[in-house]
Amino acid sequence: MTADTKTSRRGFLAGTAAGMAAMQITIPGAALAQSFPTRPINVVVMYAAGGGTDTIMRKIAEEMAAAKGWTINVLNKPGAVGGVATQYVMAQRHDGYTILGGANYNRFVRVLGHADFVPWRDWVPMKAANALASWSVRKDSPFQTFQDVVKAAKANPGKVSISTSGTGGVWHELALIIANIAGIELKYVPYKGGKPATLAGLQGETDIAGGGVHEHVDLVRAGKLRNLCQTSTEDIVLENGTVMPSIANILPESRKFLPVGATYNFLVPRDVPADILQEIADGFHAACNSDGFKALMKQKFFQLDVKIGEAADREGALMETITVDIFNRFQDQIGAKVKTAEELGLPKPEDFDKWWPPEGYTPPPIKV
Repeated sequence: MTADTKTSRRGFLAGTAAGMAAMQITIPGAALAQSFPTRPINVVVMYAAGGGTDTIMRKIAEEMAAAKGWTINVLNKPGAVGGVATQYVMAQRHDGYTILGGANYNRFVRVLGHADFVPWRDWVPMKAANALASWSVRKDSPFQTFQDVVKAAKANPGKVSISTSGTGGVWHELALIIANIAGIELKYVPYKGGKPATLAGLQGETDIAGGGVHEHVDLVRAGKLRNLCQTSTEDIVLENGTVMPSIANILPESRKFLPVGATYNFLVPRDVPADILQEIADGFHAACNSDGFKALMKQKFFQLDVKIGEAADREGALMETITVDIFNRFQDQIGAKVKTAEELGLPKPEDFDKWWPPEGYTPPPIKV
């Protein structure tokens, strides 16, 4: 790494918020692309270090650097369910050197009024993987099963607490859905990412640790957490015989929603030059199909699901449509004003197939 690169990196980090985690990934001796990039690329992650989004984004950056011979900086800017990182990236030059490392197609920021752009129209989303939701408790918890939580919550509505990765985030959304099916009311406690939410449950700050299977599985393996449910269609049986039970076998009516969880995406402003978008898409595709990335998928129970181009746009729009519907039904649990489908120009979920593609939609100028 040259002295100029070090200076550039120090200058960039000096202007970031206190507490931001940073890591630089570079492959020594690799040749840079002829026209792009000519300096390090910055991937700005919208959640805290150590959570699912951060884990995925850092691995993609590592594998992309290896595949393309690029230098990539990974930085964390959590807050406002991705809104802080989103506004930061949007404010930079749209030249491909600043990429948003995001989750869930960044669909929450518009629904909650943190931004007025359309994620699947004004950005180019590139999807890498899915993750399953998980509810777990510390080993000394009185809750041995999911039904123990149901019994306690019905006896004391709104008293049993569960951590989330942020109000209006995906783990909050899925916890609302599960609780609604179970007919219970919980207390939702927000944190800035999946790792802090998991630690909150582990340390007894909340009764239940909400998050993803990938964030809980190592602690479940170690016997520090006990899993109550997860959102695949079948039970997960770990190497030591420990079972992470599927919510489908506990609440059969939930099966129609499964499997369900988070998604992980690179997001690049749509007006980045087309040739640079193509370079990024090629690097992203190579990273997601690398042996190293696939090994992470297996270890942490992520699900590889690469989508680029119109397929990603369509899925992002569908997920935003579902979120608008859910958040308006649970407005009192969100704690903030939620935009309506009409305000956002979106259809009802049941009308989505007839609505897509909407009038004026143009696929991103990249080859898949």
